[in-house]
Amino acid sequence: MKKILLLAAIAVAIAAFFALGGPHLLSLDALRQNHAALQAWRDESPLLVAGAFFGLYTLVTALSMPGAAILTLAGGALFGLPLGLGLVSFASSLGATLAFLSSRYLLRDSVQRRFASTLAGVNAGMARDGAFYLLTMRMVPVFPFFLINLVMGLTTIRVGTFYLVSQIGMLAGTAVYVNAGTQLAALNSLSDIASPGLLASLALLGVFPLLARWVLNLLARRRVYARWTRPRHYDRNLVVIGAGAAGLVSSYIAATVQAKVTLVEASRMGGDCLNYGCVPSKALIASAKAAHQMRHASRYGLQDVAPVFSFADVMARVQRVIRQIEPHDSIERYTALGVDVAQGHARIVDPWTVLIRRPDGSEQRLTTRSIVIAAGARPIVPDLPGLDQVSHYTSDTLWEAFAALPELPRRIVLLGGGPIGCELAQAFARLGAQVTQVERGDALMGREDEDVSAFVTGRLRADGVTVLTGHSALRCEKSPNGSDDGGQRLIVQDKNGGESALPFDALILAVGRQARLEGYGLEELGITTGRTVVTNEYLETLYPNILAAGDVAGPFQFTHAAAHQAWTASVNALFGHLRRFKSDHRIMPRVTFIDPEVARVGLSEREARDQGIAVEVTRFALDDLDRALADGQTHGFIKVLTPPGKDRILGVTIAGAHAGELLAEYVLAMKQGLGLNRVLGTIHSYPTMAEANKYVAGEWKRQHAPQAVLRWLGRYHQWRLGRAPS
Repeated sequence: MKKILLLAAIAVAIAAFFALGGPHLLSLDALRQNHAALQAWRDESPLLVAGAFFGLYTLVTALSMPGAAILTLAGGALFGLPLGLGLVSFASSLGATLAFLSSRYLLRDSVQRRFASTLAGVNAGMARDGAFYLLTMRMVPVFPFFLINLVMGLTTIRVGTFYLVSQIGMLAGTAVYVNAGTQLAALNSLSDIASPGLLASLALLGVFPLLARWVLNLLARRRVYARWTRPRHYDRNLVVIGAGAAGLVSSYIAATVQAKVTLVEASRMGGDCLNYGCVPSKALIASAKAAHQMRHASRYGLQDVAPVFSFADVMARVQRVIRQIEPHDSIERYTALGVDVAQGHARIVDPWTVLIRRPDGSEQRLTTRSIVIAAGARPIVPDLPGLDQVSHYTSDTLWEAFAALPELPRRIVLLGGGPIGCELAQAFARLGAQVTQVERGDALMGREDEDVSAFVTGRLRADGVTVLTGHSALRCEKSPNGSDDGGQRLIVQDKNGGESALPFDALILAVGRQARLEGYGLEELGITTGRTVVTNEYLETLYPNILAAGDVAGPFQFTHAAAHQAWTASVNALFGHLRRFKSDHRIMPRVTFIDPEVARVGLSEREARDQGIAVEVTRFALDDLDRALADGQTHGFIKVLTPPGKDRILGVTIAGAHAGELLAEYVLAMKQGLGLNRVLGTIHSYPTMAEANKYVAGEWKRQHAPQAVLRWLGRYHQWRLGRAPS
């Protein structure tokens, strides 16, 4: 109601302005005709006239009405240059701020909600450089001042910053017009003031803040490099540290554009994904799924059968899959592509020099124009008392260790309720282990919505996993003599302070991963690090020629995110002196490969709630999908978030079979700005799981059907039948 009243008051004021002949009164001819009378009034009541002028100018500017230019001339004609400039300058800035606040109050919240994802980058830019942008526009008269006021109100720039920059930025143009007003008799039109030469001069003045900023950035870069001696020539265009997903893609791109590139890897080509993460875990999950289907074959009209297998054979298959994929990431392949692959540990000596220490102890120094740090991440090992006395493994060490075991450990305690922990817990339980999963938080997959966490917990418990949420690990210890629990146990504490012992044969730690930051010379160079290497939006570190990508840069720890960042980092490293590209993380898919899978892109309900974003949720249960019924894979749902009443996709969560594949259509739709109406209008093959995407869109459409139009259509069709409408 307050907004409606304010809008009505503005509308009435504008209507009154035009009804009372405001455009005629605030014209150059009217100012000339009334000049003598206004001067006489000023001489009689100087303070009253000055106050009335200030108030009128503020009101006209605040309501974005025409006439500000004439009033500026009037300020010079009535009060002279010093006083006139002061009155006009402060009145124009105050009025502009009132217009800014009105726009912000009436429109900003709805605009920010409706275009939240689009404006995220704009808001970040305004927070960082808003004052520069505003100052430039204020100093260049080709930008309508009233439009700047209204548009800026829709952004996140601070009110104080807006006022101060407006006060400074409009001063030069205001002074020109006020000074012209002191020579009112010589003016025939406003074009006599705003000559092409003057406009060009003011435009150059407006460019000054940006030019000054560019010069300051240049000086800052030179200051960063001041203590180092730049080489006269370089051995390489690019050196890439780390041969995981980010490093492989970075070096591949460099070789493709004919740059001279060296890729340095201290351990195994392919990094964590090939050797310890994505590939071995998915191979294990596939074997565990086959065992699960054998136990539940009656669901498909067959006879349930207990799977008979050798755990050693299962782990051998995991290693065999790794070896099958290894050639894709091998030294031989990348050498053939034109990449110089160096085995050894890399350390950055100065911004252009990398020292490579090889396994045989020899060293090689390479000078390079640019460096991409893609060192990846490693599992976090919690500081648990007694941990070094028990059999414990991480997602990096369990593959080789378990491959050497004659049989699967009978009792496994798994610490961590994130994606890695859930995948491993389900897989080992399906292979026959007694798995207890311990999570300190209130739910598994705690970053997802409550219904997703409940879905995951239910599926794991159905597979025999004992899930203990709200439990913290206290210590590991050997069992007392005479105990029959095998000699090792984890002591945990629930939220009420009660302690319990969990005996195990193997303890798997899956509490997260941390970026590899030590030993690369970052500290000596002064490159800022926290949980990751600190970079700007171009993935540049303190030194613009040293960039980071992948897990070491964050904020995501996904192979596909690393590959995406690698493109940005390598292109900026090689061509940043010509053009730089920002790393865009707004639409980043993620998949947890439990069975059934969980996949998401964009906002979740939890995130929308925390950020105060109004959303509408449309759901479709997979137990109503023909293909899911035929395949016996009816567990799960698709959930799409849209702005209220709009079909624009803000986020999608899928829990169900093939969720990762189903998500791809939504990733494409969000990237290309396609809404649910477009998804609904796309032909999907029958019978497929992908039809579920169309059915979600259909459900959204049904909820937004124009009921009034449908009622009239019903009457129309009754009329066509020759019957009177009911």
